[in-house]
Parts: sequence; C-alpha cells; structure tokens
Amino acid sequence: MARMKFLCDADRCIECNACVTACKNEHEVPWGINRRRVVTINDGKPGERSVSMACMHCTDAPCAAVCPVNCFYTTADGVVLHSKDLCIGCGYCFYACPFGAPQYPKVGNFGSRGKMDKCTYCAGGPEADGSKEEYEKYGANRLAEGKLPLCAEMCSTKSLLAGDGEIIAQIYRERVLKRGYGSGAWGWKTAYRETIES
Repeated sequence: MARMKFLCDADRCIECNACVTACKNEHEVPWGINRRRVVTINDGKPGERSVSMACMHCTDAPCAAVCPVNCFYTTADGVVLHSKDLCIGCGYCFYACPFGAPQYPKVGNFGSRGKMDKCTYCAGGPEADGSKEEYEKYGANRLAEGKLPLCAEMCSTKSLLAGDGEIIAQIYRERVLKRGYGSGAWGWKTAYRETIES
C-alpha cells in the first residue's frame, strides 16, 4: 500500500494561498483555524522562500507520542488522524508538533478552547466514510473517493505535492535534475526521517 506524504517545493511556491483557501472551503473550517497556511522565510531578504505548511503526517508522529488519551492514530496509508471524541484539548500535541499543525478552535482560557483541530489529508476521521458526522467534525473525505487532498490539487505551480511518497519524491528529483538546483523538499526529513537524493 502507498505511504501518503506531502512535499512542498519551496522553489516553486508563489505565496498565492490557493491551498489555504481550498482547504477552508472544502472542509468548512471555522473562522480562526487554518489547517494549512503559507509561511514566508527570510521575508524581503536574499534567499526568501514561501512554504505551504500543514500537518505532514509524520512517520512516528510526535503528536501521537505525547497525547495522554491516545486520540491520534495512523491509517494504513500513513495518514495521521485524531479522534475529536477522545481529545481533551490539553494542547500537548500543539507543543510537540514541529509544524504547528494542531490548533485550538477557540481563543480563551485553558479548558475553554475546545478540542484540537488539524489537517486530515482530506481523509476524514474515525466515523464512517462519507457520513454526515464525519463531515461535521473533520470535513470532506476525498481519500475515500479516490482523490488527493484538495490543497495540492489546487496548487497552480504544483509546488505542493501530495500522494504516494515514492512518486512525489521522484517528481522532486526530476525537477532538481532539470533545473539544476533545489533548496530542499521542505519538511521532508523532519517528518519522514529520510532525505530525497537527486
């Protein structure tokens, strides 16, 4: 079975935020939460890069390692999901995640901020695939329909890639060979504990 992964080619991202908008619209994410965001590194300086960032669905996910109620789980495809029914909103996952993916849905005092929310790789949650309950809690389950995450599909420059990790790593290698350089597959080594050799 394919191991699903994200890859952001920082040399292609133009900071258009189409990935952010697509995610918010597809999943009807509440105001104040961005499951995906675009971050600019070295803004206005030489070497400036924009990176589309969300949960990378890590191998050995640190969020799962620190969760006191074991609400995180990994699917057969390698997608890291969580159960909002089990979540107690402690925030340990927020501090453990190197990508800042888990977020509180509300602003407020501890205990009133709600249950954590994060990118689902458009794979829904523990409820039945395509059910009303699944959509209300986690958004659309595109993976069950045989589709890839909408954020990657909407990326006009194809900076954001999603799918079988081996295939997207090969696409990145070919890009680097063709253009002669690469600033790195952002987040790949941190999330998957491997490098992409060109």
